[in-house]
Amino acid sequence: MTTLEQTVPVRVVSADPFLRAGLESALFGCAEFTGDDGGVAVLAVDEVDDAAVEAIRTAKERSATVLLVTGKVDAARAARAIEAGACGVLRREQACAQTLVSAVRAAATGHGTMPPDLLSDLFESRQSPAPAAPTLDARERDVLRMVADGHETAEIASALAYSARTVTTIVHDITHRLRLRNRAHAVAFALRQGLI
Repeated sequence: MTTLEQTVPVRVVSADPFLRAGLESALFGCAEFTGDDGGVAVLAVDEVDDAAVEAIRTAKERSATVLLVTGKVDAARAARAIEAGACGVLRREQACAQTLVSAVRAAATGHGTMPPDLLSDLFESRQSPAPAAPTLDARERDVLRMVADGHETAEIASALAYSARTVTTIVHDITHRLRLRNRAHAVAFALRQGLI
């Protein structure tokens, strides 16, 4: 716990006066927080939209750190808030006094806060982005159509006048390029995307 010499300036920003009063009550009940600019800005918004992003940028200019408390948030919106300058994101329904105080303490020491499910979703989306506008050439479409119809590799090779090795290579290239698991996944993906 910090001493009085180590107080943290905190400013609560919200268009909703009741929400602002509730957040201030939770925070300023702790002697370590003072109601000043320049430390941590706790920004409360309904959702991460363009106005919220602009508010994050404005608060970032006035304070060293921005902690976002929001009603609606998913991984994409959380990423948008972080890119705009927020060091952490809390869902409004999870922002009880204890969680809020812990998040502000973390922000004051340069650490971020994020609900575990959002952090996991952000990590997964950054690790394996979906391929943009996948395409298949005519040869790949022909092979996948026959796979979808239940034909074996030898049957596909015979019907399309390819070697069995060529058919296997085509299927492997499709699954590898589009980051798919197997032939069935490739067929399902191609059907959903309207590629075959």
